[in-house]
Amino acid sequence: MQDQAEQLRQMMRGRGGGNNGAAPVRNRTRIIAVSSGKGGVGKTNISTALAIAYAKIGKKVILLDADLGLANVNVVMGIIPKYNLYHLMERQRSIKEIILDTEYGVKIVAGASGFSKIANLGEEEREYFIEEMSQLSNADIVIVDTGAGVSDNVISFISAADDAVIVTTPEPTAITDAYSIIKIIAGEVDNSRLSIKLLVNRVQSVKQGKDVAGKIIGIAGQFLNLKVDYLGYVMEDPAVLNAVLRQRPFFDLSPSCKASECIRHIVGRLENIEYKEGSGVTSFLKRMFAKNG
Repeated sequence: MQDQAEQLRQMMRGRGGGNNGAAPVRNRTRIIAVSSGKGGVGKTNISTALAIAYAKIGKKVILLDADLGLANVNVVMGIIPKYNLYHLMERQRSIKEIILDTEYGVKIVAGASGFSKIANLGEEEREYFIEEMSQLSNADIVIVDTGAGVSDNVISFISAADDAVIVTTPEPTAITDAYSIIKIIAGEVDNSRLSIKLLVNRVQSVKQGKDVAGKIIGIAGQFLNLKVDYLGYVMEDPAVLNAVLRQRPFFDLSPSCKASECIRHIVGRLENIEYKEGSGVTSFLKRMFAKNG
């Protein structure tokens, strides 16, 4: 599994080829795996919002729904894809043929709901999947919305990522399960290069987010000797539920809500920048032509 993860990282960075003996060109693709110890903590909403937020600062973003067997990204976006990962793994379509443009400035690779074969990939299937994933290396950011829990597929995606964002909530079961997946990561993933970050969703206050994170980070440091960074919090916000019911991403439907503002801060922290929308080349050209129009 570790070899497969390293192979995927190299492919995504353009380091897998020969190039006539010259040093390979390093692509800047950053892989962010968003995961959780249990379902129902808002992981897919967070993944989708992060992807759109990155797109709004001019990044080329691909959102991969890797919750194999229980896909939700297309549901959150209100999209009915013609092709998805099922067609890829059945070798009916290539990865380029199932990538879908969206109105949100993000490309998505839709997952396949209800197919146990997809949810439990064998060794040969993982190898094929890795080869296809290398086609995504032209993106700046690949956000991987993994399944909840600690299946081999989830650990494989986390192993291949630059950053593992673990989403939890203040609920005691979510806190326990978040620690459990961090413990699995500590035992099975090369933590010398993987950055593990904790995001607390649905908090009532800034203090609650810090308190929840402090418990998990403290225990991980004490018992696992593992550094986990506090990425931030997302406030409990009725705008999120409203967006889910309308099958629209909350970051697009309610860009000024508390949850959307939290996402901006989180992307700013991930990139170590002051988040400013419209900083990409496309936005620059739009402003230029609007001024001259």
